[in-house]
Order: sequence, then structure tokens, then C-alpha cells
Amino acid sequence: MGRGLPIRRRLPSGLSSRREDGTLKGHGYAKTAIDIACWDLLGQSTRLPLCVLLGGRFGGAADAYHEVTLGTPREMATRITTYRAQGYRRFQLKVGGDADEDVARIRATSAKAGRGAVLIADANGGWRMQDAARVVRAVHALDVYIEQPCPTYDECLAIRRRTDRPFILDESIDSLAALLRAHRDGAMDAINIKLSKFGGLTRARQIRDLCVEFGIPVNIDETGGGDVTAAVLAHLAHSTPERNRLAVAWSFLQVRPRTASGAPRLKDGGISAPTGPDLGIRVREDVLGDPILDFA
Repeated sequence: MGRGLPIRRRLPSGLSSRREDGTLKGHGYAKTAIDIACWDLLGQSTRLPLCVLLGGRFGGAADAYHEVTLGTPREMATRITTYRAQGYRRFQLKVGGDADEDVARIRATSAKAGRGAVLIADANGGWRMQDAARVVRAVHALDVYIEQPCPTYDECLAIRRRTDRPFILDESIDSLAALLRAHRDGAMDAINIKLSKFGGLTRARQIRDLCVEFGIPVNIDETGGGDVTAAVLAHLAHSTPERNRLAVAWSFLQVRPRTASGAPRLKDGGISAPTGPDLGIRVREDVLGDPILDFA
């Protein structure tokens, strides 16, 4: 199939999210690969870059964020210093443990983040409400985003109403209905879009476009991946207007071995979508090995 993904047959046109959910509920992680392949086929047939098909190429490179894995306050502050030297200015701190330790982590990393940095404290729903309330109170004077502090939407909304720190929802925004509800409630200032959470680019783009209409910034994210995932995220991020881009995930996409040539690379803390047609990359089938499934 030339430059794109190694799919062995032409997929049917008009594949819709509603139709695929009628066949199989859930399993967004599996549907994501098929959905991305369909977009790649569209890019090949039109000879257009994916970002153009997703809405256009807006502005310059999208700011990339580096995940700061859980550690002692000193360890996490040291990591921030290292990542800044690599060009990053966006950082996602992994917290969600002991409240006192998390406050210390946020304070230590905030002191090292530097001028113009964006710091996001991501609990991944790991705090009890009483812990989240203590943390947001303790860091109220720091320039830090709070992301998904508690497991449920209602708990997060209650914490949102106790703090003036900018607020991001991730796991609680898993559908169009959830986004509409959260916007109505004033539950967040930004959201995290993960492709596999929504089942691929089709729904992720729909959520993104609605966020643009509402004026809600987005993080373009995924739980992991390699060069193909990196290219997809770069296209979705670059097709998002600059004022609506918070950051794009990057640090955990740089896996080895490299599975495609032409994949985007970090430059001055930013990521640009490839300029060629479709995904703009050439998958290295010699690295990926034989297909595990052929469609006949």
C-alpha cells in the first residue's frame, strides 16, 4: 500500500462510529488501529496530509510535553531540569499518592520548571476527595494545572469548585455526552484527548472540534506507542488551532526500534506534522515483521 499502513484490502467507505459500535461495543483500543488505517487510506487516495483532512495545518510546531514519572520530590525536580535542557517547556507530573508527598513534589518541580513552563499535576484519579482537597488548597499559590484528581466525574467536579487552579479532565471525558455535560457544569478548563479512549481519529476529531467551538484547550495524548502513533498525534495536534492547543504527548512515544521512516521528531520543544500525503511516513515492515492478520 505504498507509503501508508500495511493494510491488505480496501476498507469499506462510510464506516461510521455508530455502525461499528452496533457491531461491537467498546474496545476503543482495537477500533483505533482500524480507524487510523481508514484515514490513512483517505490520505493516500486524495494525496493530502492527514492534518489537512483533519481540519488544516495551523501555525507552527505544537508544544510537546514530557511526562515526569513518580519519584521523590528531589528526583522529579532533577528530571524537570534534564527535560528543560532537552527543549521541553511542558511537563506532566505523575502524582496521586500520599497527599503530603504530592504537595512536596508539586512545589519542588514548580521551583525548577522555569519561566514560561506549563506544569500539570496529573493524579489519574488517584486521590480520595479529602486528599485532593488538601492538595489543591496547599498549592493554590502555584502556577499549576490539576488533572483528573479523583476517579469519578462528580468527585472531580466537587474539587473543581474548591480551587481556582486551572483544571483538566481526562478519564471522565470519554464521550461526546460527557464533554457536553462537563461544559455545561463548568467542570474544566481543558481536556485530555486520548485516541484509544474514543476509538480513533474520527471521534477524537469530533471531540476536538467541539472543544474548539467551546474555546476549550486540549492535550493531544495517547497511552503509548511508536512512530505511527507519534505521526498520528502530530497530525491531530497540528490540525488544532494554536489557541486551542495545550500540548501534545511525546516522551513515551519514542520507543525503539524505529518502526517508520519520516516520523516527526522533537525540535526546540515542539512537534510538526509530516508534510507528505497521508500520514507522511513509510512503515518499516522489515522491523514490524509479518502481519498477524490478512484481510482477503
